[in-house]
Amino acid sequence: MLKNKAIVIVGGTTGLGFSAAKAFVREGAKVVVVGRNPESCLSAELFLGKNGRAICGDATEQQTSIKAIELCCGEFGSFDGLYHVAGGSGRKYGDGPLHELSLEGWNKTMELNLTSLMLSNQAAVKKMLELGKGGSILNMGSVLGFSPSPQFFVTHAYAASKSAVIGFTKSLAAYYASHNIRINLLAPALVETPMSARASKDTTIMNFVKTKQPLDGGRIGRPEDLDGAAIFFMSDASKFSTGQTLYVDGGWEVSEGQY
Repeated sequence: MLKNKAIVIVGGTTGLGFSAAKAFVREGAKVVVVGRNPESCLSAELFLGKNGRAICGDATEQQTSIKAIELCCGEFGSFDGLYHVAGGSGRKYGDGPLHELSLEGWNKTMELNLTSLMLSNQAAVKKMLELGKGGSILNMGSVLGFSPSPQFFVTHAYAASKSAVIGFTKSLAAYYASHNIRINLLAPALVETPMSARASKDTTIMNFVKTKQPLDGGRIGRPEDLDGAAIFFMSDASKFSTGQTLYVDGGWEVSEGQY
């Protein structure tokens, strides 16, 4: 489905992003993955071989996505899509319930989840406009942006940042549709990644998740659960879809969850 596509994945050396990178390559794509950790970048590039390149950088810095897209064009002769996965919890900086939320927690959470995404999308749109052939951008949201869970997942800055990503994505999609640039969003529930380690090690939370995400026996999501949807949006199969949010949430949004 992705033959002859050249794709940049920001946040692509671990977790959801690296799972997608492997899936994209299996579908025929060439990929450039961006990560913050030099070791994960090296291991990702070794694994992907001739079909992948890795660049180490911070997604919150303006030049990181620009360099990744230029590398993609230089190495693979094209740039067809961006998958923005990078983000994170601001809990350790002071995110939490509003009455406990610190200004640092708010600012850092917005930087991780919204500013980084704005920068990658901006770099991608500029290059797509320059190349004049359109392309696909896929952003990463969260069910917490529209379906809160007040007992176990109380980080109000994170929820605000992910809600903002929805509005940002739809606004961009509307503006750039006439340029054949498609911009869509995936919204997962709890998925097994380094960021979810706190929850995945808590028996009480995991018992809740079994009923809040009841599909497939009731479980935490796996990175590969999102790969099929990502492939669809990065491929020509989605050439008539833009401004859409797809919930890959195991039933989170439509389930009450039992405490």
